[in-house]
Amino acid sequence: MSRREQLKDARRWVVKVGSSLLTDDGRGLDTGLIAMWVEQLAILRRLGAQIVLVSSGAVAEGVKRLGWRERPHALHELQAAAAVGQMGLIQAYEAAFKVQGIHTAQILLTHDDLAHRRRYLNARSTLRTLTALGVVPVVNENDTVAVDEIRLGDNDTLAGLVANLVEADVLVILTDQDGMYDKDPKRHEDARLIREARAGDRRLEALAASGGSGRWGRGGMLTKVQAAAHAARSGTLTVIASGKQARILEQIAAGEPVGTLIYPDQPPLVARKRWLAGQLQVRGEVVIDDGAVTVLREAGKSLLPIGVTAVRGDFARGEVVACVDGQGREVARGLVNYSADETRRIMGQPSSRIEALLGYVDEPELIHRDNLVLM
Repeated sequence: MSRREQLKDARRWVVKVGSSLLTDDGRGLDTGLIAMWVEQLAILRRLGAQIVLVSSGAVAEGVKRLGWRERPHALHELQAAAAVGQMGLIQAYEAAFKVQGIHTAQILLTHDDLAHRRRYLNARSTLRTLTALGVVPVVNENDTVAVDEIRLGDNDTLAGLVANLVEADVLVILTDQDGMYDKDPKRHEDARLIREARAGDRRLEALAASGGSGRWGRGGMLTKVQAAAHAARSGTLTVIASGKQARILEQIAAGEPVGTLIYPDQPPLVARKRWLAGQLQVRGEVVIDDGAVTVLREAGKSLLPIGVTAVRGDFARGEVVACVDGQGREVARGLVNYSADETRRIMGQPSSRIEALLGYVDEPELIHRDNLVLM
């Protein structure tokens, strides 16, 4: 199966829309384009896809609403513009999705939310619950508090990190270009569209770095290539394509040769585990019984509280713990869904007892198999 054909089977999508495209280079939200994208997203959703939308545009819309002619440079003015513009941005999406009979949700994130393991798990649980319910989360950088992200315009990277978060099959970055070219198409008539490239290729990054960025879209092509590299760590395919092209999302879903496809150099499961392994700093241990050892090693399943016999150390939800057998040999390690104190209260118990013992239930697993690496 070709890489393009793999897109036909994609069921979990992250779609990112850039500021220049969304606001017609700062002139205001293009409601016609928004309606076009939403209609296509609705078609994908009716075909069984789960959709997460990452959208820029809050600052640009805020600048327009405040009557400013140019994007400001002062941080407090950028934050004010983001706060004002976010209202218009969400209103526009809410109205467009309502026409399609689809509920939406607003999610504001910073990179800290995805770097901090407890907040990472919280965000992951929320997004996965929303998409399972058929809701389309609209994710944006929390520009009112994210200092570096405002200055760098890093929503491309945020989209790549969200693709990791939800383990997306495909990340689509919609821009005002047809994809990535081997030369600047505005300066060179012989510029050719790059149809496919490997994520993490330094030559690709060097080529992307030679281009510029627009007045409103701050990242340029480089951040899009870097976002594809982030997404590839979870085995995600990335397509950079023109958001102005009619039926672009449907064409991508059909495996048609549109835009630039950036592919990972490892299978999805291996890539995901390698990405997770790179994050691991053990904060404690859980001792597991022989049955749990067998389940983890041979069946590749999640670790449930019932398989835990002891807890060592003091760790918080979302931190990394080692899973050791009765002889102290490390079997696996992963991101834990409950704190050390909570784990002590639920260990040896079936998952059906978690709510009765803790007063709430977040996840039935102590460590989900997607967040666990065998050692």
